[in-house]
Amino acid sequence: MAQYWLFKTEPDEYSIDDLKQEGQCAWEGIRNYQARNRLRDEVSEGALVFIHHSSCKTPAIVGLARVIRNAYPDASQFDTDSPYFDAKSEQENPRWLAVDIAYAEHAKTALTLKEIKNSKALSSLELVTHPRLSIQKVDRKHAEILLKSIGVHPVT
Repeated sequence: MAQYWLFKTEPDEYSIDDLKQEGQCAWEGIRNYQARNRLRDEVSEGALVFIHHSSCKTPAIVGLARVIRNAYPDASQFDTDSPYFDAKSEQENPRWLAVDIAYAEHAKTALTLKEIKNSKALSSLELVTHPRLSIQKVDRKHAEILLKSIGVHPVT
């Protein structure tokens, strides 16, 4: 069964354009236990990911990616030069996880957070009900609405 997720990112730090240029990346730096648990227990290879730019002038869903590698220890937690360094995390028992994602496509039309919040059909989307969470589950019904709204129809 197809899986759908929404990953939030700050475009000044890492944007859909960065992902397109690199082709793929480790989705690292997740430092929330609920989001980490989702990466560990629920997000799986092949899942479709809506990329949401947040903490910017116009927060919006701006494109799509696919998960290409299941969860593994996030190397940034051990890197003292990384903003995601965690002195309490141990190599033998890593605290934080990452997944690898690959660029799929840009949205033909960005779907703004304001538009999402004003949509009755999307009122139960986690982006509305639990906006702070950086890894959000999207059910099939909402995924179909989001895909239509951003003008893309990827193979699922």
